[in-house]
Amino acid sequence: MISPLALKLAPQSISEVIGQQHLLGKGKILSNLIENKRIFSMILYGRPGIGKTSIAKAMMNDLGVRYRFLNATTSNKKDFDVVLEEAKMYDGIVLIIDEIHRMNKDKQDLLLPQLESGLITLVGLTTSNPFHAINPAIRSRCQLFELKELTNEDICLGLARAIKHPDLEGIEIDEETIHYIADLSGNDLRYAYNLLEVAFYSTKDKKVTLEHVKSINNKPAFFHDKNSDGYYDVLSAFQKSIRGSDVDAALHYLARLIVAGDLDSICRRLSVIAYEDIGLANPGIGPKVMAAIEAAQLVGLPEARIPLGTIVIEMALSPKSNTAHLALDQAIADVETGRSGPIPSYLRGGGTKEYKYPHDYPNSYIYQQYLPDNLKRKKYYHPKKESKFETSLAVIDQKIAEIKKNAEQKRNE
Repeated sequence: MISPLALKLAPQSISEVIGQQHLLGKGKILSNLIENKRIFSMILYGRPGIGKTSIAKAMMNDLGVRYRFLNATTSNKKDFDVVLEEAKMYDGIVLIIDEIHRMNKDKQDLLLPQLESGLITLVGLTTSNPFHAINPAIRSRCQLFELKELTNEDICLGLARAIKHPDLEGIEIDEETIHYIADLSGNDLRYAYNLLEVAFYSTKDKKVTLEHVKSINNKPAFFHDKNSDGYYDVLSAFQKSIRGSDVDAALHYLARLIVAGDLDSICRRLSVIAYEDIGLANPGIGPKVMAAIEAAQLVGLPEARIPLGTIVIEMALSPKSNTAHLALDQAIADVETGRSGPIPSYLRGGGTKEYKYPHDYPNSYIYQQYLPDNLKRKKYYHPKKESKFETSLAVIDQKIAEIKKNAEQKRNE
């Protein structure tokens, strides 16, 4: 079996690592640990292809310590037992665990006492946010270090090193093609190495041209994994761009979701945005969004992009209001914390003579207390006045508030 080029190019020392200078630069945290010949339990997290495994192994090489590498998904309990026995034999060992967010309870129970005693030093690797995805007991015993996305310049630097590797001897490639591969990589260095290797071995004359690379792949490999944070990051950025009225950013993240073929997530998120972020500022947007969703689902991708693009532009440029759901959230909080109180007797099923039927009065309104006694002066809804519709609601709300106030004053007199 021939090892892939990406594996052969893995750095043997942190001085060979591309990027991550906020951790590995001169005088930075991890480089200082190496210089001081110390290692502590840590978790390295970040998106795929940015060097988590490479950094972990390079650190072990620089420190010259005994270590073992396991995968939380594929390595079984017996594998962990073997590492533990080796740690006891050599009075300590560093254990690198890939995909640590997937480690089950049995393995965690085995590992925790050894972390506590210092017999095992853990280096966990994950693409997920450790604050959400990793067991708090494990997390509390580790330092957390976030790896940053590689830049296009970083990818080009890696490709420049790759074309000098003996495996690609004789390769002919120009700067334009190198930059094109970097653009396609989605800032994933491993993906860039793999694409370069395929392009080299699929030529007859070792000339890797732009046209040849395009014939292999012409779609970028952006990070969009439904089982990890990247997926939610795109959806979050999509909603926040619409909320922030940045139409161009909203279209960019919509494009990412469309390229990924994620029509269902787009439709669900648009439904939420219509009521969470636009709400009463433009109440007509709800039916419009549902019509666009229905059209998009009817025609499917790629044509679905047409109604989706139209409605996203309107949503981004629409006035915004979150007053409705904030008001309801406050009411829910009162109920959940036991501040609801008994319902006034005249509002209960069957009613009483005390109940005043609003339709029997002018403008179909007559003041009476609807909230429980302990909440009778509670105000949940606070209208914004930036849109015409909610301004009109604010006027009505104010008139009702004045009627309530006058009625209470008369009753107190």
